[in-house]
Amino acid sequence: MDEPYYHPDLARIHHLGFGFHAEDTAPGVLALLEPMRGGLVVEIGCGSGLLTRHLVGAGHRLIATDASPAMLDIARAEQPDVDFRRLTLPGDPVPEADAIVGVGHALNYLDTIEQVEESLIALAEALRPGGVLAIDLCDMEWAAFRAEEGSIGWVGEDWALVTRFSVPSPDRYVRQMATFTQTVDGTYRRDDERHDNVMVDVATVPGILAVHGVEATVRDAFGSERLPVGLKAIVGQKTAP
Repeated sequence: MDEPYYHPDLARIHHLGFGFHAEDTAPGVLALLEPMRGGLVVEIGCGSGLLTRHLVGAGHRLIATDASPAMLDIARAEQPDVDFRRLTLPGDPVPEADAIVGVGHALNYLDTIEQVEESLIALAEALRPGGVLAIDLCDMEWAAFRAEEGSIGWVGEDWALVTRFSVPSPDRYVRQMATFTQTVDGTYRRDDERHDNVMVDVATVPGILAVHGVEATVRDAFGSERLPVGLKAIVGQKTAP
């Protein structure tokens, strides 16, 4: 990626208006991590720290990572005592951990399916024996279900977001976004950002992870929450060094 996703305005809008996914998935993720209490958890794609605060609140030792500097700026301002680090997969090394978690389908933001597979291998190899993996991924179904989605807008107290969706190919889901953020003089600043997501045939993921010692399953949820159509939870455990 030449330029990181989530510029400052979109990062702020996401933090203020789109925390529901972290809230919904947190109970299920925390339940999966309960046997790992006392170990080190690495969060992939932590964004502005919406899931992070639940992990910290549950008493986990944590390294929270993201590829977006703007997201990390918000996260550090909100939770200054957390070890936030910039990490861009698949190139940057993943810290060795007793558990690796991530919600918000961070791996789908990579450029190619090959990069997604490399990143899955990197996560598997970073897990210590017995370690837990819990991440979500957009399946091919995600794009197919939303092929006719069109455009939608959201409005907050001092911001607005307009998004146009498209599916240029079965393995790509594109969001073209215009953000409007109120400035100190009452006018609105506009920024444009495009997110290209690589869709994954999640049925292949357990096989990729198994080669690297992680026995994983594809689930409809981490716990009792209801994930959007096409978003799947990948949950596994490292059984071999």
